[in-house]
Amino acid sequence: MRMHLLSGGRLRMRRRVYFADATRDATFELPVISVLLKHPQGNVLFDTGCHPDIATDPEARWGELAKVMVPIFDVQDSVIHQLPKAGLVADDIDVVICSHLHTDHCGCNSFFTRATVICHADELVTARTSDAVAMGFFPADWDQDSRIDTLTGARDLFGDGRITLLPMPGHTRGMLTAHVMLDDDGDFLLASDAAPLAYNLATRHIPRNSWDMDKTATALDEIARIQDAGTTIIYGHDDAQWQAARKGEHFYQ
Repeated sequence: MRMHLLSGGRLRMRRRVYFADATRDATFELPVISVLLKHPQGNVLFDTGCHPDIATDPEARWGELAKVMVPIFDVQDSVIHQLPKAGLVADDIDVVICSHLHTDHCGCNSFFTRATVICHADELVTARTSDAVAMGFFPADWDQDSRIDTLTGARDLFGDGRITLLPMPGHTRGMLTAHVMLDDDGDFLLASDAAPLAYNLATRHIPRNSWDMDKTATALDEIARIQDAGTTIIYGHDDAQWQAARKGEHFYQ
């Protein structure tokens, strides 16, 4: 099995969302990451990042949110244009896993019309509430004709232990992570926003944009336990890790 890290966009946000010692107006840049897993039984995409239109007219799709999460990427940096680096196009994707349904994590879902979409049942319930848009859940992203397969507990995706989905609520009610086992490069946990930055895991500082602070703390403790067992954590938005990682056509296996 091969694992490709693909760009899903890039944002500028206020540091105080994630860091304890940030001044009110300080900002930082953070990557949006999609992960392609080429499994013998199918091509799996973990998160689809930002919609390409966000790069050119963010207010049209995001409204006021574009002032909080400021897009700073080109159209070509969206996952739909990054897949060819790994030798694939949208119709080659069999499964889309949504770590959660915030717009910067499922913005390209509509392009994967062949794929079965998997998310946590609680996440879908939250995305359908009357105030969902105010919380960053946009129906244009996730409410597509794709088959949505919901889960409520851990799931071994193909029954061979290679890709196991692990619920870790906290950032959102239905937050999912994925434990990935590779032959040569070892085990990885795709943490998404359960652990957005290495800083949050190391310091246990809870991001301000968490749905439930206590559950987020529990998730961070569990991720630390997994890390201590020898698993590499792929953080949701850590730029230092992103810059040092193999990306695009360069893969882990």
